[in-house]
Amino acid sequence: MNLFFLIFSVVLIMLSLLPFSKNQHWFFRVPEFVKIQLLFFQIIALIGLFAFSTKNTWLWVVAAAQTILIVYHIYILARFTKFYKKQDYGPKNAKTLKVISTNIYQYNTDFERFKSFIKKENPDIFITIESNADWEKAMRDLKQDYPHSQKITLENTYGMHLYSKLPFDKVNTHYFVADDIPSIEAHLKTPDGEDFVLFSVHPPPPSPTEEDNSKERDGDLLCIAKRVKTINKPTLVIGDFNTVAWSKIAELFRKNSGLIDGRTGRGVLATYHAKYWFFRAPLDLVFHSTTVFLKELTLLEHIGSDHFPIGCIFCVKPEAHSPIQKKEVEHISSEEKEETQTLIQDGKDEISTNRTAS
Repeated sequence: MNLFFLIFSVVLIMLSLLPFSKNQHWFFRVPEFVKIQLLFFQIIALIGLFAFSTKNTWLWVVAAAQTILIVYHIYILARFTKFYKKQDYGPKNAKTLKVISTNIYQYNTDFERFKSFIKKENPDIFITIESNADWEKAMRDLKQDYPHSQKITLENTYGMHLYSKLPFDKVNTHYFVADDIPSIEAHLKTPDGEDFVLFSVHPPPPSPTEEDNSKERDGDLLCIAKRVKTINKPTLVIGDFNTVAWSKIAELFRKNSGLIDGRTGRGVLATYHAKYWFFRAPLDLVFHSTTVFLKELTLLEHIGSDHFPIGCIFCVKPEAHSPIQKKEVEHISSEEKEETQTLIQDGKDEISTNRTAS
């Protein structure tokens, strides 16, 4: 047991330190996704060290490193607990909209289950990620309730469909880093006439089974962040970010876009993997400007995918000035601006050989 807890602790320390590297290979990025699980195991390992290991210099060195990392993880994750001060919910009587985003998993064929889910939840807008031609065909009978749509039908697991009860003022499809990785920018008005912009995103993940590195993901997200910054309208960005809210790239996204992380003070809300509870991480994220107020942000029921849908109820009040929300906006340094430009260029230069044909 002595040797086991020592080796176990060293492995956990190494996994915790890997994300501090700027290396974009999946080996360095994947540990970001399991910070909660690492914290759980680190606490067990620290207890095991003192309970079963011989008290010597190595134990104190390893225990000290483990303790520092435990404190660090708790500090980072505290922002995503309900103990952290919540954002402003906005004016009490403001009219709200409901949007749902879900990575439906392209190979999930439980179409009727998903359509029943949408009819029950009755959102004003819903977004499907990984939706291909089969999914587009299956959702045709929702057109009566959702007459406005933007359809990007791909067979490479990066299809995306946006359906809305509200008409579009305009809608664009962007391909920021590759011609098979889309994002949607929709300009709409609330029922009481307030302009707002909704972005839907789904960059490719770094993983041993998908992309070798995070270059395209990072570049795509930062392109979207910079695009958001140029739009002088209330904005909400939602989708499968394929990163977690506490990652370095999420931090750069917040700072470049000037948006707020909707999870702050609301809980982790882990959306993936829907079937394996212990390995869950919050990959489906929501960011919004200071003039968009989230009334609710929730995980919704399982619809047969490997992701849970995420839903938010929000209002748009451009004239509202919330010191709480403005305080959450993070400013970007000159060094981070340079890093952003490098990451964007690296993302555009990367050529993927892993995605299936569109």
